[in-house]
Amino acid sequence: MPHYVDFNGLQVGDSLPSLTKDPITKVQLVRYAGASGDFNPLHTDDSVAQKSGLKVVIAQGILIMGFMAQAISGWVKKSDLKRFKVRFMGMTYPGDVITVKAVIKEKQEGEKGLFVLCDTLAEDQNGETKVSGQFEIMQPI
Repeated sequence: MPHYVDFNGLQVGDSLPSLTKDPITKVQLVRYAGASGDFNPLHTDDSVAQKSGLKVVIAQGILIMGFMAQAISGWVKKSDLKRFKVRFMGMTYPGDVITVKAVIKEKQEGEKGLFVLCDTLAEDQNGETKVSGQFEIMQPI
């Protein structure tokens, strides 16, 4: 059972618990291609990736976005999540370890409940941002 974050006790600037994934594998990329229907060979075939100027295959950006969604679903009840948007920032490679982080950017209490806006990012082991984003929640009071 998830341990959702109690946003009542947090302030603007506070960080949420981070989520760190295992290193990305080529097998994971092939499985994700099958699950998502994204069979672009840049994600599964090193020779195609090399012909495109890359050293090896790259992870699907939407996979990294999925890691963000996994973290958010651990922090927030689905019914409280009102918006989630992302921007793809960099390529992710097999062996990269992705950590998802979030910081409270805005918090307001109103008639409808507690509104919270968070900035989030997924970065690799070197601190390079792969995906940045925001999500909004509205929790009943």
